[in-house]
Amino acid sequence: MVLLEGQTLGSGASGLTGGMALAESAAGNLPGLGDVLGGYRQILRGLEIDAELTLRGAFELGRSGGLPRSPIHWNDSGDLRVVHKIPGGTVNPGKVVAGLARSAERSGAQIVEQTEVREITRVSGSPAGDGFALRLAVRFKKGGKTQTGSLHAGRVLLATNAFSLGLSDLPVAQPKLTMALATAPLSSGQIRALGWESRRPFYTIDLPYLWGRLLNDNRAIFGAGLVHAPNERNLDNLDVRKGEAAERLVWLEARVRKLHPAIEKVRVTHLWGGPILLTEGGKPVFREHPRLPEVTVLAGFNGHGVALSVYLGRWAAEALLGRRRLPHW
Repeated sequence: MVLLEGQTLGSGASGLTGGMALAESAAGNLPGLGDVLGGYRQILRGLEIDAELTLRGAFELGRSGGLPRSPIHWNDSGDLRVVHKIPGGTVNPGKVVAGLARSAERSGAQIVEQTEVREITRVSGSPAGDGFALRLAVRFKKGGKTQTGSLHAGRVLLATNAFSLGLSDLPVAQPKLTMALATAPLSSGQIRALGWESRRPFYTIDLPYLWGRLLNDNRAIFGAGLVHAPNERNLDNLDVRKGEAAERLVWLEARVRKLHPAIEKVRVTHLWGGPILLTEGGKPVFREHPRLPEVTVLAGFNGHGVALSVYLGRWAAEALLGRRRLPHW
């Protein structure tokens, strides 16, 4: 098995994420989906990946209908309070990616970074022998130079993202850049004043959207805002220090400072944007390629990819081996 990574491991949404693990999908509990969080935990344990997974639950926040004893009362286009506690938690996404890569290599997989698949076509035969009916045209870097070549395969899992829609034929998907920031470590007094002593991650169920979590060292991450790009190529080249992306980061920082007096003067240490792929109805794309039945497409987690991508990744591997059918979503 060969894993081709267009950039480097942890690039894109895999590394530019807050690490919030949520149950179900952005479209809810789809038919046959099963227990996402339970399956995610099982995968990490089975592969012996210490990813700092904590499933203490998550908060849904809203500007109306809040719980009478909501621990959180923040100022954000109204009184932002806890509406529901739901299954969920947090994870260290860097440790997840590194752990999955080590496990894959131990199992005999070859990981090749900075190798971009440009086109997939069907051929009648190949140097690899019978059964390898797909040709993958690739572009890779070697010796500081960009070169091209090809590989042959029998089955392909196209785990795409907002940077590579052309291969997967997903015309209804919308690539966006979503913004986030990280603060310096908060004091125990600041966390207590925020009503965040439970350390549960949160997201809002009404607009304007906001999500956040605490890291183990008490730094806080907050995220909100979308930046549009004409296509995935332009999205990959967006500089968050300029234009609309920079404006959204300024807006996000100002918004976070106004949430509560306890963090009005908090120091912001990092600002970034990460790709997100939005699909119709929030459903992940998990199906055969429309032109190449030997290719399985897995994409479009709509911000729920931390746990869901790994969970469905195992399902996709089982499907490629003929042990499980793809869903009908």
